[in-house]
Amino acid sequence: MADTPVPILMYHSVATAPNDATRALSVAPEAFAEQMALIGDLGLTPLTTADLADRWRTGRPLPARPVLVTFDDGYEGVHRHVLPVLAKHGYPATVFVSTGWIRGAYDTGGGLDTMLDWPQVRRLAAAGVEIGGHSHTHPQLDQLDDGALRRELTHCTEIVADELGARPVSFAYPYGYSSRRVRQAVREHGYGQALAVGNALARRHQGPYALRRVTVRRSTGVEEFERLLHGRAITRTFAGDRALTKGYALVRRARQVRRKAIRSRV
Repeated sequence: MADTPVPILMYHSVATAPNDATRALSVAPEAFAEQMALIGDLGLTPLTTADLADRWRTGRPLPARPVLVTFDDGYEGVHRHVLPVLAKHGYPATVFVSTGWIRGAYDTGGGLDTMLDWPQVRRLAAAGVEIGGHSHTHPQLDQLDDGALRRELTHCTEIVADELGARPVSFAYPYGYSSRRVRQAVREHGYGQALAVGNALARRHQGPYALRRVTVRRSTGVEEFERLLHGRAITRTFAGDRALTKGYALVRRARQVRRKAIRSRV
């Protein structure tokens, strides 16, 4: 079907002992393994972000029950705990890396926990994991001026290309925040698709630069996870998140207005 709803799962850290900064959005390795097994038991077919977007763009048919498994930021547990599970099931996935958080020559020290290093990122790519962009230092991109926005995207894109030998084609907005200006900049940097959050199923009509995802976190039990895969009770599940998002949106909008007023006086 042309507008088949697709669950795009958004993970962050997968760790046995996450720190306080990542605990809420961290998933235990045992829980992650159980979730991936359930995807197989239910007959779902994982795709990469690039594959889903290409199918929607070209009209190639989707598998009967598509699902995407995605990871943000680039935590070390993706190599330690996730890769063996993906290999066991033969699943593809997408990892969106903040290049300034990856351990190595470009590390800005901003990573929230133990992060991947570049040899690990290359091993993930060699195993068939799509590596996407997630900015350089993980800022709220819609709060940046044009120059800073270009630098974040350029650094991220060029570093991934240099390290992996190919430019990334998929992007995920840090914190899920974007704007028309940010989406246009992402497109101009050569990305063919980009993911937000939204805590809803992705649909073709959302457009390739605003595809929605559902958050998987430490508190996501197996029954809730199965409901996410079926697209059931998502509104109720994330009602609290939406209320917080709306409130924070007002704060962010006030900050933008204040910054514009300050710039106009300079």
